[in-house]
Amino acid sequence: MQYIYALKPERMINFIGEYECRMDAKGRIVLPSGLKKQVPVEADDRFVINRGFEKCLIIYPLNVWNRISEEINRLNPYVRKNREFVRYFYRGATEIRLDATNRLLFPKALMEYADIDKDVVLFAHGDRIEVWNKLLYDAQLNVESEDFSSLAEDVMGSFGKPEGSRGDVS
Repeated sequence: MQYIYALKPERMINFIGEYECRMDAKGRIVLPSGLKKQVPVEADDRFVINRGFEKCLIIYPLNVWNRISEEINRLNPYVRKNREFVRYFYRGATEIRLDATNRLLFPKALMEYADIDKDVVLFAHGDRIEVWNKLLYDAQLNVESEDFSSLAEDVMGSFGKPEGSRGDVS
């Protein structure tokens, strides 16, 4: 007899919001209620925190981290750049869990990497939450406003246009 199990499809995560938080002396922050409501049930209040590409940290719900890990584990290990990427990407990755009072404990090494101490910004987008030192986050936004228009044009200007189309009107 053959059994076929239907897997429940993972719901699409679309975190949204910007939250200012204060880290306590032990390196914990309370996950804001507006953000907690957005955490998928599949994550079971478990996350992985890791280094971001910029000087920030990224929190992934555990189910998202598992999906990303599956993709990364498919990289060809005989290609040097792949091995280097894998080492850097996984470096510092740590599983964290919400405690009974909705706090997350951050690893000290990751806090040092991102210069995080007391004032923190959680920037939630897509399937992840970026964690920033508030001063670094504010400084980035001050510079960003000047270049946002040209960045939007470069990134999104040809979005939805057929490949090879410039979108210009002659």
